[in-house]
Amino acid sequence: MGRKANRLIKEKSPYLLQHAYNPVDWYPWGKEAFEKAKAENKPIFLSIGYSTCHWCHVMERESFNDDEVALLLNDACVCIKVDREERPDIDYACMAVSLIMNGSGGWPLNLFLTPEGKPFFATSYVPKRTIKNIPGLVEMVPRVKWLWLMKQQEVLRSADSIIEALEKSHVESRGACPGQKTVMEAYKELRQRFDPLGGGFFDAPKFPTPHIILFLLEYSKIFGEKEVFEMVQKTLDRMAMGGIHDHIGGGFSRYATDREWRVPHFEKMLYDQALLMVAYTSAWELMGQDSYTKVVQDIATYVLRDMRDSGGAFYTGEDADSEGLEGRFYLWTEDEIRQVMPASEANLFIRAYGIQRKGNIYQQMTGSRLGQNVLYMPLSFPELAEDVDMDLEEIEKQLAIARAKLFDMRNERVRPHRDEKILTDWNGLMIAALAYAGRVFEEPRYVEEAKRAADFLLAKAVSSDGCVVHRIVQGEGGVEGFLSDYSFLIWGLLELEEATGNTTYGKKARWLLDETNRRFFDEEHGGYFMSQRKESLLFFNPKDIEDGATISGNSVAVMNLLRFHRREGNKDFLKRARRTGDFCGSQIEQNPAMFTHFLTAAMFL
Repeated sequence: MGRKANRLIKEKSPYLLQHAYNPVDWYPWGKEAFEKAKAENKPIFLSIGYSTCHWCHVMERESFNDDEVALLLNDACVCIKVDREERPDIDYACMAVSLIMNGSGGWPLNLFLTPEGKPFFATSYVPKRTIKNIPGLVEMVPRVKWLWLMKQQEVLRSADSIIEALEKSHVESRGACPGQKTVMEAYKELRQRFDPLGGGFFDAPKFPTPHIILFLLEYSKIFGEKEVFEMVQKTLDRMAMGGIHDHIGGGFSRYATDREWRVPHFEKMLYDQALLMVAYTSAWELMGQDSYTKVVQDIATYVLRDMRDSGGAFYTGEDADSEGLEGRFYLWTEDEIRQVMPASEANLFIRAYGIQRKGNIYQQMTGSRLGQNVLYMPLSFPELAEDVDMDLEEIEKQLAIARAKLFDMRNERVRPHRDEKILTDWNGLMIAALAYAGRVFEEPRYVEEAKRAADFLLAKAVSSDGCVVHRIVQGEGGVEGFLSDYSFLIWGLLELEEATGNTTYGKKARWLLDETNRRFFDEEHGGYFMSQRKESLLFFNPKDIEDGATISGNSVAVMNLLRFHRREGNKDFLKRARRTGDFCGSQIEQNPAMFTHFLTAAMFL
């Protein structure tokens, strides 16, 4: 007999539906859960994730689908599940808590809250039982229950201090608008953090961070800093050659687990494809690297083939897992490669993509190699041609034929789960990327696909009164739009107007900018709130300034203001942009490299 569904069965989110048959008595975010917590004087266990998240799946299998853990959680807490992609405001606020408490954060993001919704503990992935220094849920939940029953006043004081720290750092206006000095400090910090061997700017795990590339390219235009090109080229080249790049099907994974970008965490997100497309296009405009044209084509091919809805909009992402294994869809043995191509072709392919008989990746738990290979390029194609003494064009031709054979073979495998909800903000990014790349590379198909997506959103996600919905699932819109939905869509419409010459898109963007200012701008302190009104159940109303998994809504809002200021000379737009800069000035000065997209805009303030 199957398990009984919990309350998540009535939700639209693919992620929440993945948890609908857990024995954990999940509630969606809402008044019912908070009222139950207050009535029973229980803390809230809040777990945030998304449907294509590998470690979210691991925690679900180990703990949330486990009767022992469910019994403990249901007894001690009221349990709430949130899709971070559906509710980025909740996710942002809770990630801010994790950063204050732990200095880091990730998904799944798990918190314990008071019945009033104030956080007092935050962590990311939690195993069922304690492993090494990572506490397990079986030990953690009884401890939290005891603290709540026996030390409740101390817990409440701790929660109040966390809220106070959040409000101090995120709500009140402070500092001055970032200027040239802060921009130069950000560049100096990035130069110090740059990896001269592998490219990129932070230690492993390495994320693509296309917003840093865009900042550096703009910095080089304004300050004439030639060293920028070395950092940008090394990073973009190494990513394109690495395993983070899907050499068979196109597109990029969310991050690499190693310094050389070889071993990816295999999930693919729409926002990464969009922003990397913008970064490679912008780099080509400034540096003229022919290989970047191919990377842009590669991303576009993947997105238009695998991520597009029949109506013209784009899906959210693809999972890392298939058949219960991370990366199963993307890994190869040497025998599989030799099976589908002649020996000479296979030998060249094996040399070109780092294939080893014993495998080139290690099993995480044992450290042994099981014959599985992720494709990456130890050498560039020109270097390979010299190494094997072959003509470059012939090498590229043979490898293209080999990749096509493996693409067909891979299509026979079980595909990873695809999250088919349509998010307005991420679609706005993809519209901007396609329109921009289509204009720069004179690819009319890209512009036409951007137009299809924009027309879809304007018809399905935007109403005549200026309301924008955040997500669409199976044709049904839901969740009130956030700042990012408005600002990213405006950016996409402006790029589309520039690519097509159709001023209708610019007029729509201008109208939505007025709505953005009316619905989100903080007239008292400056800056834009993420939500149109304070969520009564959320412990504070955040303003996203720093770049995280994607770029911040405030940074794009400021860029939109400045574009329209240049077009119209509207002083109110410039004033709002500067007040937003004033709001976040001191926060940016403390760690400027975390705010590069905002600083890209600040170069024009």
